[in-house]
Amino acid sequence: METAKATLDHYVVDVKASRFTAQAFATGILSAVGHNPILGIRNFSGDVHFSPEALQGSGFHMRIKTASLSVQDDISDKDRREIERLMNEQVLETTKYPEIIYEAPVISITKLGDSLYSGTLDGNLTLHGVTCRQPVTARIAVFGTMLRASGDFTLKQGDYQIKQISVAGGSIKIKDELKLFFEMVAREQE
Repeated sequence: METAKATLDHYVVDVKASRFTAQAFATGILSAVGHNPILGIRNFSGDVHFSPEALQGSGFHMRIKTASLSVQDDISDKDRREIERLMNEQVLETTKYPEIIYEAPVISITKLGDSLYSGTLDGNLTLHGVTCRQPVTARIAVFGTMLRASGDFTLKQGDYQIKQISVAGGSIKIKDELKLFFEMVAREQE
C-alpha cells in the first residue's frame, strides 16, 4: 500500500479560489414568507492525495471552523444577525463544537474523459460532536497542477443531534435536511 501512496500527488485546497455553501429550507405555516437561507462557509482547509494517471485518490481531509458560517442572502442586517446568532448559539453551538471535520481515507476514481473524472468519497463527517458516514460524489477536472472538484450532498441535522430551530412562534421552522454545494480548487504541492 505504501508504494501506491508514493505515486499520488499531494493537493492542498486553495480556500480563496474555492466556494462551499449550505442551504437550509423553511417549513411550517408561514414558510412561504420565510426564506431558505444560504450559508457561506468561509474558514476551511483541506488536502487530498490524487493521481489521475493511476486513477487513485486517498486521504481527503477537510476542517471547517463552525463560527465561520455566515448568511449569504440579501436580507436586512437585523435578520442576518439574528439568524447567525441562532445558528452559532443554538444550532451549531460553536463554542462547544468549534470544528467540523470530514475524512475519507479512500476515493474511488472513474475516468470520464480528457482530464475529467468522477470521484466517490466514502468518508466520515464529524459535526456537533457526532460522527456519521457521509458519502460524497464529486466531478473532478485536472488542469496541470490544479485540481477542481465540484458537487453537492445532503445531510440531516437530526443525525448529528442538532435541534431544529423555529421562529415566529413556531410558524416557520427549518427542515431537518440541509443541502451542501462545493466547488473546490486544490493546487499540487511539491
